[in-house]
Amino acid sequence: MHQAVMSAEAIEYLAIRPTGIYVDATAGLGGHTAEIARRLTTGKVIANDRDAESLEMARRNTAEFAERICWHRGTFSELYAALPACGAVKAHGLLADLGVSRYQLTEPARGFSFLAEGPLDMRMDPSTGTTAADLVNQYAEKALAELIYQLGEERRARKIARAIVRARPIRSTLHLASVVERAVPRTSRLHPATQTFLALRRAVNDEAGELDRLLELGPELLESGGRMVVISFMSLEDRQAKQRFRTLAREGRATILTKHPLTPTAEETDSNPAARSAKLRALEMA
Repeated sequence: MHQAVMSAEAIEYLAIRPTGIYVDATAGLGGHTAEIARRLTTGKVIANDRDAESLEMARRNTAEFAERICWHRGTFSELYAALPACGAVKAHGLLADLGVSRYQLTEPARGFSFLAEGPLDMRMDPSTGTTAADLVNQYAEKALAELIYQLGEERRARKIARAIVRARPIRSTLHLASVVERAVPRTSRLHPATQTFLALRRAVNDEAGELDRLLELGPELLESGGRMVVISFMSLEDRQAKQRFRTLAREGRATILTKHPLTPTAEETDSNPAARSAKLRALEMA
């Protein structure tokens, strides 16, 4: 089974009732979905993801809980349709783990990783939208630099964008990684292309915009006393969640349950290094 990040903490803050309705907004490979379903009797978990291939793997990974899971494919923007499609009106809890699934990162054909040769794709839903190749080969240098700086928090964005434009056409993941590495040599353990790839992935999938829509729509899907848990891996995403949670609390619509974001235990980061940058925030609707 896929190792879900901060699973124990997420389950604790969701305060799962066996007969409740829960939404796993980012089913991925099914790790959190399974942990929620395990605690249900007559309740349901609505497992949502925009990636059809990940959903199919999640379905196989959670087969023992099949009768407790309703599957829904869609973006955060489309979550409003998930509850009625599964025969529900409101949910008792909603979980969103904003990390990229292990499958997406390790399957070269998806183009998310600079560690293996593959097409520059990066779409979470490969059936629609703009690819990373479109961005690196078509954007003007200034626009590309701004994208890398804003979405990847890459301070060397101008130098990287200049190198990309000069090296066009960029043909693949490894080609892009080598262009970036030549432009800004390694100064730490982090690969020089890490933040550029992150920025392109976020742009291709409109991750910032989709998170805004989740933070607006999510609370509307919850009944009074329902809980929302968000696990983020970037300071930009954590800031979005923190600001939205504070607004809901200030308006008297919710109570923040995590004064400060929770982080993984040392034991979890030892066994699952991918968890090391995770931050969890939770709230309860009034």
